[in-house]
Amino acid sequence: MKRRIEIGILSIVLAAVLCISAFLAVRARFPRPYREAVRASKISPALIYGMMKAESGFDEHAESSAGAVGVMQLLPSTAKFICTREKILYDENRLYEGEYNTTIAALYVRYLFEKFPEEETMLAAYNAGEGTVSDWLSDENCSADGVTLRRIPYPETERYIKKVKKFKKIYEILY
Repeated sequence: MKRRIEIGILSIVLAAVLCISAFLAVRARFPRPYREAVRASKISPALIYGMMKAESGFDEHAESSAGAVGVMQLLPSTAKFICTREKILYDENRLYEGEYNTTIAALYVRYLFEKFPEEETMLAAYNAGEGTVSDWLSDENCSADGVTLRRIPYPETERYIKKVKKFKKIYEILY
């Protein structure tokens, strides 16, 4: 009987160690860098981190074929627009610095939320461009109310939204 109890306790301890190890391994795949910039943005940290994960996998040196750069994949023209709007010094060379890129991108997300209050619509605008999304919202095939997208014509944008939402949920669970 004593032997069974010892084996039972050992099994429970081993299971707990394995669970904690698995949790820490998953959590390591979903880091939270640039915490000060994310906190200062006053946007859901889970959303910002989900976007970072989807955009670049946290690669500060990422570059897209469209010319978007850094951890949040900002176009230099978008960064310049936001810096001018927010009266922040624009420095294209710093767009590869994670903290700077995240700060500018979070301001852009806030700006897009002002124009597109629905999270999915804002994400579509971040990915496809605000002009494109405005066109979709005025097309009754894509939006019934001019606020919410019921259809997204770009498959890439639809995949992007799903990916960000999945990563956001993981961040909400882990942190």
